Amino acid sequence: MEHPGLSTSMRRILLLISCLILAVGICGGPLMMRLYYVEGGSRIWLSSWLQTGGWPLTLIPLATLYYYRRKIEGSNAKFYLMTPRIFIASFVIGVATGLDDFLYSWGGSKLPVSTSSLLLAAQLAFTAVGAFFIVKLKLSPFSINAVVLLTVGAVLLGIRSNGDRPEGVTSKEYVIGFMMTLLAAALYGVILPCIELTYMKAKQAITATLVLEIQMIMSFAATAFCTIGMIVNKDFQAMSREAKQFNLGEARYYTVVVCTAAIWECFFVGIIGVIYCSSSLMSGVMIAVLLPVTEVLAVIFFKENFSGEKGLALFLSLWGFVSYFYGEFRQTKKEKNKSPEAEMTTHTESV
Repeated sequence: MEHPGLSTSMRRILLLISCLILAVGICGGPLMMRLYYVEGGSRIWLSSWLQTGGWPLTLIPLATLYYYRRKIEGSNAKFYLMTPRIFIASFVIGVATGLDDFLYSWGGSKLPVSTSSLLLAAQLAFTAVGAFFIVKLKLSPFSINAVVLLTVGAVLLGIRSNGDRPEGVTSKEYVIGFMMTLLAAALYGVILPCIELTYMKAKQAITATLVLEIQMIMSFAATAFCTIGMIVNKDFQAMSREAKQFNLGEARYYTVVVCTAAIWECFFVGIIGVIYCSSSLMSGVMIAVLLPVTEVLAVIFFKENFSGEKGLALFLSLWGFVSYFYGEFRQTKKEKNKSPEAEMTTHTESV
């Protein structure tokens, strides 16, 4: 796990684990955030803070990996692997993540989960474009098709934006929430390729420990950014009052807060793991692929309406995912077919 040269099988196992952790975060995070708002919560900066406030949990696997290194390397084992250059890059990306958390929380306070999740599916399109410009990722016709379909899906939702407006939310608030969520998707579509670029420019071996250190600093910076917002907005003083007025009771208020932080941390650790084992675009695809699950859970738990527009937007999103995966499958198959030819050419030249 600590060696930079991971075998293909080990990389696939880590990718699978990362995808499972990500699934817990992407499906549970939006639902927990909506539960907070539905049952009487109203502090947007607090909701933003909870998205990365679980960063100390990352210390558990880091401590385990350090113990593992100590057993192998003895007193020569480094306490941390991050260089100042990577620390600065991670901190800056973390601050951007904090802003993204605020945009998403603002949007989530005004939109049903089913709508905000469909809008976030457009994040795959932004990630593809961001990866093209930032890490020079080549886009196949299938990837471009996926980008177009997801964009059309988001536009389709905007045509009848007031159709599923929650009770107590004005038309103006709904539209602003719609735009905030779309901005959050766009910003995160830039953040993911920036994380991949940090790996590429690291000038050192990218190990599991370094990946977790990067994630911890990013989450810490995002939490610090949101903490400033909470202090200015006096959210810390308001929490005890809000807990007493929470529909589910004071004890469950704090349970929701703690569980929300833990579940969102799964999302960020999963994301960083998928980028480490694959690419930023793959992480965007995974977020989008889990969309139907989040949709179904929102309809079951919050009795949200699932209109024809949402159904068509979901169909376009799924079509986009299939298009992307088919393109990736064809590309992988093409590379495998080229490999034997390359080996034969090399052998002939050597003879």
